[in-house]
Amino acid sequence: MSSNAKGALLALIAFGLYSTHDVFIKTLGAIYSPIQIVFFSVLLSFPLATVMLMRDAKPGTLLPVHPWWMAVRTAAAVITGVSAFYAFANLPLTQTYAILFATPLLITVLSIPILGETVRIMRWAAVIVGLAGVLVVLRPGTTELTLGHAAAIVAAVAGSFASIVVRKIGAEERTVVMLLYPMVANFAVMGAALGFVYKPMPIEHLGMLALISVIAWIGARFIIAAYQTGEAAIVAPMQYSQILWATVYGLFFFDEVPDLYTGVGAAIIIASGVFIVFRESKAGTSKNTPVLRTRSRVGTPAAARVSDLMTSGRVRDALPSSVEE
Repeated sequence: MSSNAKGALLALIAFGLYSTHDVFIKTLGAIYSPIQIVFFSVLLSFPLATVMLMRDAKPGTLLPVHPWWMAVRTAAAVITGVSAFYAFANLPLTQTYAILFATPLLITVLSIPILGETVRIMRWAAVIVGLAGVLVVLRPGTTELTLGHAAAIVAAVAGSFASIVVRKIGAEERTVVMLLYPMVANFAVMGAALGFVYKPMPIEHLGMLALISVIAWIGARFIIAAYQTGEAAIVAPMQYSQILWATVYGLFFFDEVPDLYTGVGAAIIIASGVFIVFRESKAGTSKNTPVLRTRSRVGTPAAARVSDLMTSGRVRDALPSSVEE
């Protein structure tokens, strides 16, 4: 098996795990507030985070090099987590994924003011077509738009901000800092709000939250391994396999049958995202390749964002030159 095939396979496994993670989120979201789910999933992930912090031998303090950018990224990460969890709980899985798949399109737009990226006509066309696909999914004026739809859009926008900031400052910030600040912020903010929404949880639901944390961390490790093994242009589009998992899981666990508009809109969004990925992979087309080099998945506050881990010297040194930040 070639290295690209192995990388693609590892990525498919990772996104299959993430889709399973989202099934647990949706199941618990029918009972509990997303605030409570985020709080306990982050709380139960701290032992895993501690193990990672113990292995970081790089000297330095926990003060960020870019405090204002870190504040922006941390706020965006908190908003992304609670919004994505709310969307998964209240929308069909396929609709949620279709809207979140707009994240690469938004990253492309945000790369202009934040990274100074030059976006030419072909990528602009892909962005416009992809956003039109989002409108096909939402069908404003013909269907009722809910808070779940708004939450998915907010998650996509905030997740794009968090990802693009990682691309801007990740090479200069310690991995520990990039990991710790969003986790602590999620813990503090959701903990402060927990008193207004808390419901007692039986042991089996706490076990599901622990599984959410473990699955998120395992998925992150598989994605890192995928990027270490294969080319980014091959690995990155594997995220769109989640729409297949969403269709199967939605049908078997939640009696969700995707409608035609969701299918057509998702296909448009995916085609636009894949075009941007391959466009950025061509030499001379993009100075920063912001989508290719932003590897985190939106909506997993219980684990370190993959882009954080990929900026660490230990991981980066192991990367092939075609993938290296």
